[in-house]
Amino acid sequence: METSDSPRVLVIGLDPYRVPGPWDPEPAAKAIEAGLTQFAEHGVGVETCLIGLDGLDAGDGVEAAVGNALRSHPWECVTVGGGLRHSDDRVELLELLINLIRRHAPGAAIAFNSTPDTTYEAAARWFE
Repeated sequence: METSDSPRVLVIGLDPYRVPGPWDPEPAAKAIEAGLTQFAEHGVGVETCLIGLDGLDAGDGVEAAVGNALRSHPWECVTVGGGLRHSDDRVELLELLINLIRRHAPGAAIAFNSTPDTTYEAAARWFE
């Protein structure tokens, strides 16, 4: 249950259904959903901005999607998922995301989760 004075958290991460490769995205999707339920259990408002690596967000797509999400509310915390941070191949994407957060949500804390089920814990470090 979200209350009017609840912290507002945006979670930016990878959409498991849009990560190429021969793998089953279902366990990752379920883990993300389970992690997000902890926000509701604590009465904290949360939204997600999941991006793909399948080329559909190529060019300005990621910047537009993330920028729109960041501008949609005054976020208290923005959590960046581990899938975006744990690969040297994605360092430029991570830089883009951090700079978008700085530009569009300069008052928001930036948090990093370890796994999808630690997303609430990561954000809560900045508002509890």
